[in-house]
Amino acid sequence: MEYILDFAFDRLGANGSEIDHPVLITECVCNPVHSRSKMAELLFETYGVPSVAFGVDAAFSYKYNQQYGICNKDGLAICPGFSTTHVIPFVEGEPVYRGSCRTNIGGYHITDYLKQLLSLKHPQHMTKLTWEKVEDLKMEHCYIAPDYFSEAQLFQKGTKEAEHKTRCWQLPWVPPPTEEPPSEEEIARKAAIKERQGQRLREMAEAKRSSRINELENQIHGLEFLLQQLEQVEENDIAAFLSDTGYVSRQEIESTLVKLTQSLRKAKGERKVEQAELEKTDASMNEKYPLIHIPDNMLSLEQLKEKRRQIFLKTTTEGRQRAKQKRVEEELEQEKKNQEEEERRLENPELYVEQMRAKYKELSEKIDQRKRLKTNGNHTNGNNTSGGVGRGERLNAAQRERMRLLTTAAFDRGKGEDTFGAKDEDWQLYKLMSRDNDDDDEEMDENEAELARISARLQEVDPTFVPKQESGPTQSAAEIPRVRPLTKEDFQIVLGVERFRCPEILFRPNWVGIDQVGLDEMTGVSIRRLPTKDEDLEQRLTSSILMTGGCCLFPGMSERLEAGIRMIRPCGAPIKVVRALDPVLDAWRGASVYATKLQFPQQTFSRMDYYEKGENWLRRYQLQYTL
Repeated sequence: MEYILDFAFDRLGANGSEIDHPVLITECVCNPVHSRSKMAELLFETYGVPSVAFGVDAAFSYKYNQQYGICNKDGLAICPGFSTTHVIPFVEGEPVYRGSCRTNIGGYHITDYLKQLLSLKHPQHMTKLTWEKVEDLKMEHCYIAPDYFSEAQLFQKGTKEAEHKTRCWQLPWVPPPTEEPPSEEEIARKAAIKERQGQRLREMAEAKRSSRINELENQIHGLEFLLQQLEQVEENDIAAFLSDTGYVSRQEIESTLVKLTQSLRKAKGERKVEQAELEKTDASMNEKYPLIHIPDNMLSLEQLKEKRRQIFLKTTTEGRQRAKQKRVEEELEQEKKNQEEEERRLENPELYVEQMRAKYKELSEKIDQRKRLKTNGNHTNGNNTSGGVGRGERLNAAQRERMRLLTTAAFDRGKGEDTFGAKDEDWQLYKLMSRDNDDDDEEMDENEAELARISARLQEVDPTFVPKQESGPTQSAAEIPRVRPLTKEDFQIVLGVERFRCPEILFRPNWVGIDQVGLDEMTGVSIRRLPTKDEDLEQRLTSSILMTGGCCLFPGMSERLEAGIRMIRPCGAPIKVVRALDPVLDAWRGASVYATKLQFPQQTFSRMDYYEKGENWLRRYQLQYTL
């Protein structure tokens, strides 16, 4: 309080050590004597004020509005303030404090209740819901409903009237930049750049391929020249001759020559006539294995052993060469397919991507269906309880086939002695029983390999392609994250039912845990507390009810208060509820008018009286408002 008085006196220009002017202090109804004594002590001893007077703020507002004919001499002043609400009856212009009534509810509780409701409704924006902003929202959007339950049903049903009464507070939000579709010139420019890049890559690949071909041809010519020189060297000098070349034997040179030839053919990407190579290979084989074509009767025992060894080596070498030849042919075939596929892509990229996506979708659906069929029925012992046709029925068919085979075998062998297994063809029965869709498994493996190839190809040519993730047994749909971009609606604070629900606590304080009467019932309590029971006086009081205080600014306050008072008063009793000219500042205006009266110094008590009489004199002090 001392900080507030320092600020006020400084703004008034009273910079001296003492304030040589009487002071009028406003207070609430029935303010404790201890509070009055502390305020008097502060004013007298700290600021040196000559005299002090204490008055009720609601009474000053009532007297101020009485001068303008808003209210009568006899009436009620209802003052819903910041933390409390008071009702004061006036008789002949003077407040009757014995009939006053108080409820510990006010604007503070409304703001706090609104802040709680909005924080629960929009927990992601709790930092934006500061006390000052919620106070502004309360004063700007809240109102008193004429009938709370009828108003709540409008919002519960979601009618157009409820939508019209809903208010929205837009928080700061910056929309994400929208990408405009590229123009035709931009598309053409990008296509030209892409074509130039592709042409450059093709030229680089062709240059690299030509360099590789030249290198291989030079190596092949070198090896052929080396073989020609090796034929002119005598048998004893071959080892010395080969020591300088880095090769150990003629066979190593020939095998290296064959590998380089295959690499050259692969680099050129074309099929050559293999007859010359076969003849050359056969000639080298005949020179390497001379005993193969000689009859056995013309050979000795050691030569027969050598012949069998040569046959084994030749068969192994031929099988290895055939396998290599097959791999080379498959690589050449795949390379040819890749080239044709690249040509199709360059001709029409959009159509190519669309076809690849359609093929990817078809294969993925086919594989998923096959997996479902393979896993369906595993949890049912021959009974397809799921109602679908899946692997359960296929397994039953395989089981029936196995039972048929076993029954046939048992029937054939059951007539006489059991000789099953004596013949080799009997054991073929197990091979027939063990077959379980082997062809389907091979086809599924091929489809999965093709799907992986198409997926890799789509990732190269289509940046927007996202491969399908395989869902494991523990992964569920709830675990898949769903992220959407934030919109303007995500940064809005919507005030619907909160607009009238929060001020309703003035009439229903029990909603926020305060077990006291509401604003309308306080008038009945105040009238019953009057010392004299006079029906004529009660009618005069209810015919002039003045509302003052900040909470009176809610729209619909006077209508709701009048309807509530009419419910507790006798039928036909005159009831008139009016609002002060300025509910916030009329108390200060009434006090300022009162302080300008000539009789005002008679209503104060001086500093000497305070020092002489002390605190007990303040207990009996009471201001007279009718001067």
